[in-house]
Amino acid sequence: MTTSTTTTPVPLDLTALADNVGVTRPDRLSEGAFNIWGNTFPAEELPPAGTVEVHGIPFRWPATGDGSPDNVRCRGQLVTVPEGRYDWIHVLAAAERRTEDPLLLHFADGSVDPEWLRVSDFWPETASRFGERPAFSCTRLHYPRHIQHAMGPTVWRQRVPVTREERLRAFRLPDNPAMHLFAITLAPAVRPEATQ
Repeated sequence: MTTSTTTTPVPLDLTALADNVGVTRPDRLSEGAFNIWGNTFPAEELPPAGTVEVHGIPFRWPATGDGSPDNVRCRGQLVTVPEGRYDWIHVLAAAERRTEDPLLLHFADGSVDPEWLRVSDFWPETASRFGERPAFSCTRLHYPRHIQHAMGPTVWRQRVPVTREERLRAFRLPDNPAMHLFAITLAPAVRPEATQ
């Protein structure tokens, strides 16, 4: 078991959980399928793999455009985290339609709290429906056989509160394959409670 006592954000490595190709290059349009129509984000308009800062939060952005899975389609996966006290779970996400479902937070004392994960539609020209901010807005949308210009899909930055003042050890993603997560960062509690 890994325990976190850091006061800095903790970007998670989602490589082992990635199961969907949502980003493609212009010469490899048919290799992805973010949604049922095979749409994808343009790799050339998104960051390279590595640490990327969005609205002051560092995230671990995946490698994209090579045909490998680059995002996690939510199907109820359990995500273990360095055990510690956190205030927020920040995500870079997009949805095939605006959607909301509970994220189940698992704590060291055995308690489980549901908290809503709400993600707006990635579709071009749609607005944030849940108050999240755009992380990356593109200018074109990839289809399996062509590129649609002037249609810009969006990856959103959303956050989920961790309200229980207990050590978080894992969370279970919603069973909702319309939700796609590209990156997750945990924000440690600013003033964690002293251990009793």
